[in-house]
Amino acid sequence: MTPPPILQLDQITKQYHREDNPAVEEISLSLAPGELLSLLGPSGCGKTTLLRLIAGFEQPDGGTITIANQTVADANYFLPPEKRDVGMVFQDYALFPHLTVAKNIGFGLKPTRGKTAAEIKSQIQAAIHLVGLEGLENRYPHQLSGGQQQRVALARALAPRPNLVLLDEPLSNLDVQVRLRLRTELRDILKAAGIAAVFVTHDQEEALSISDSVAVMQNGHLEQQDTPEQVYNHPASRFVAEFVTQGNFLHASRKNTGWETEMGTFGLEKVQVSNEVTGNCGDLMIRQEDVTLIPDDNSEIVIYDREFLGRENRYRLQLPSGRELKVHSSQRTLLAPNTPVRVSFNEAMLHLFPCQGNEKQVNAKEPQAIQGESLIRRR
Repeated sequence: MTPPPILQLDQITKQYHREDNPAVEEISLSLAPGELLSLLGPSGCGKTTLLRLIAGFEQPDGGTITIANQTVADANYFLPPEKRDVGMVFQDYALFPHLTVAKNIGFGLKPTRGKTAAEIKSQIQAAIHLVGLEGLENRYPHQLSGGQQQRVALARALAPRPNLVLLDEPLSNLDVQVRLRLRTELRDILKAAGIAAVFVTHDQEEALSISDSVAVMQNGHLEQQDTPEQVYNHPASRFVAEFVTQGNFLHASRKNTGWETEMGTFGLEKVQVSNEVTGNCGDLMIRQEDVTLIPDDNSEIVIYDREFLGRENRYRLQLPSGRELKVHSSQRTLLAPNTPVRVSFNEAMLHLFPCQGNEKQVNAKEPQAIQGESLIRRR
């Protein structure tokens, strides 16, 4: 039997000013016990507002929030944050500079009629062990690295053993290498604790790598909630396709033989065509990694730039129309700028979405103007 969700949102709406659009509008989603949910979207999409509504820092204008089978907010009821049994990890960690690691972690734990000081000390030690901070109990925050401070904040949220932990971009203040290491540790710690978590981020790779479920938001609306694999491989909307996969889009027209683009005509299966496509035009999404490049002196498609990214290269191609096509390639043979190439696609991974006007044009002079964007150039 499937256990009930630890978190359930039904038609949640929050509007700060009547003249403005709602910060979040009619959002419904759920989270299973022990799972990690990422709220993913660009700045201003409403993901932090939604997190604050779950925490109890904001009151919804409509809808119902349920945590561990208890309604904590609806049209007639509002449970304050301290009574929701929810842990919170803030973006800046919010550690007390005058308290040691142990005292920061134990700040929210007080002896009660049912809990002794010895039991609280045991909870603190268990949280310290869980996040790997043994031996640092008596240090102060300024004596810790950024990664260690993040673990103290996480241990403080986990120490009371809440039903749910909320994390507001907890890795955003760390450098790249530390972020890569800590996001794996963060998932391992939460899984070891068996506590469900909601994780706010604008980093696509972070959301896909750490989560059991990803909820993609735009302009206060929920675009899609599904597993990372489904969100990436089967985006529900053009926005999800653009924001999560950063794919290329080519205008396509319906013909008897399939969908015609300047790169050829493609016969798409029904599952590859969005239900929102009506009529005879659409925009064909091609992921950067689903393109293969083959040198061909007779081709009108030309590489005008290459960015070296370490494990792979990102090529930018100029099509005969002047449009740009971006390609991620792990091919060992490097292709120089100005090389004519023939391209082939993994056609099973193509998706068609509704037309959204003309795509960005790139004229013949533009490649020279944007050379400075590359990370490392090979001319």
